[in-house]
Parts: sequence; C-alpha cells; structure tokens
Amino acid sequence: MLSASPAGLGWGFLGVLAFSFTLPLTRIALEGLSPLFIGAGRAVVAALLAATVLTVTRQALPRGRQWLQLLVVAGGVVAGFPLLTSYALTEVPAAHGAVVIALLPAATAVIAVLRTGERPVRAFWIFSALGAAAAIAFAVAQGGGISHLQRADVLLFIGVFVCAAGYAEGALLTKELGPWQTISWGLVVALPAMAVLTGVSVAQQPPSGSIGVWACFAYLSVISMYLGFFAWYHGLAIGPMAQVSQVQLIQPVLSIAWAGLLLAEQITWLTFVGGLAVILLARGATSSRARRAP
Repeated sequence: MLSASPAGLGWGFLGVLAFSFTLPLTRIALEGLSPLFIGAGRAVVAALLAATVLTVTRQALPRGRQWLQLLVVAGGVVAGFPLLTSYALTEVPAAHGAVVIALLPAATAVIAVLRTGERPVRAFWIFSALGAAAAIAFAVAQGGGISHLQRADVLLFIGVFVCAAGYAEGALLTKELGPWQTISWGLVVALPAMAVLTGVSVAQQPPSGSIGVWACFAYLSVISMYLGFFAWYHGLAIGPMAQVSQVQLIQPVLSIAWAGLLLAEQITWLTFVGGLAVILLARGATSSRARRAP
C-alpha cells in the first residue's frame, strides 16, 4: 500500500480545516440572511472570483466529457450541498448536522469505487453500510423516532450524497484540469443558475444583517466555497487519494468543537456517541478501500 506524502496530508488538512467552519458559520449567517441567499449567493461570489482567476491566468477551456464531469461537480459541491445544508440548519443545530455529514468520507469512497470500477475488500462494504446505519440511527434518535425523522435530516442525507458525487468526480477531474482549475470551472458552470436563485432570494427577502453575519457570509463565499477547495483538491491530487481522503474524518470533530465554541451549543452524549460511531465506521470504510488502492 502506498503511503500518503506529508505534502498531500498537509494540503488535505488545510482544506478540511477551512471546511470545518462551514456549518457553524452558516448557522450564524442565518440570523440575518435567508437560506436561499446563503446557499446561492456564496456560489455567485465564488464564481466571480473563479472567473477572474481563470481569465487572468488564461486557462484553456475544458473539452468534451469534461463539461459533463463539471456539471456533476457543480450540481453536488456548488449547488446541492450548500443549498441543502443551509435549509437544514434552519431546523437543527450545527453539531447535529456535523454528525450526519460525518458520513461524507465513506459516501465519497463508495461513489469513487463505483465510478472507477475498483473491487475493494468485503470489509469496505460492511463498514460503509454500518456507517450509513449509524448516521440514520442518530438522526432517528434525535428526531424522537422513525415516524418523526426530521425534514432537516433528509436534506442532510441528500446533501451528503450529492456532495460525495461532486467530491469523487472532482478528484478524478483534477488529474486532467488541475486542482484549483476544477473547482473554478465548476463554479463558472453553476453561475447562471446560482445567479437566478440569488435574484429570487433577494426579491423574496432582501438580505440584511450585522457585520458578523456578513463576515460569516464572506467566509462561506471565499473560503468554504472556493479557496478551501484549492487545498483539498491539491492534497487529493498529490495523494494517494484513498489515504489523503481519510483526513476528512476529523472534519465533523472540528465542526462540533466550533459549534460549541462559537454558538454555545450543548454537546450531548448522544451527539458524542453518534459522531464517534459514524467517524470510526467511515474510517473503516476508507481504510479498507485504501488497502486495495493501486
């Protein structure tokens, strides 16, 4: 098995650190901004930055099937995940969302396996299934039973799926376009739709908020939506991807910590146990896949 390089792990950790603030800062931004504006508006800001960088550096246009791959990246990472989590966090705490999203590394590994045709060991599928079951069990327990599964949890699970697809496709595309070019083109592809949604959100609820709210929105736009991917995709490109991707397992831990520090959310024993179970099972899945990675 190949060992991950220090550079790959370092860049991967930097990306994860940037992403770990996303859920807590989204909760703060929701104090003055609508979820639609947060989800779509931050993509517009990031896309304008990306278009500027692509133009200044004179990047060549993607070709052929690369546009289809960029649609997957745009649909999952740029549009789907930000919008779904923004709406979900109007109903559940950031720490709750972090536990459900802890399933993301395993989901990314599963989609990458299906996408590349790998044949991982049986343990990979066992850990992946148990991780999904643990995340669902946590959501059900927090919601008060299977009949009271919260709408927010459904949004979070869909968000995990589409984001995993965007991560996996983006990681493959970095080998052809480059790490920062992949997220830049993904943002540009999504810009028309995100601009329309931003306009709709402004018409429905004109944005307003404190300096702190706008500072959070700025972070979500520039760091979470753009610069964080520079580091994340660069780390995956250095690789090996299967090992570097495991760095993402610390993201829910960091997010829960930030939720406690920034939002004064109470971290219950159920949040702790649920998060730990999902993280350990996700690690088992990604580690099992890594043992079969070339």
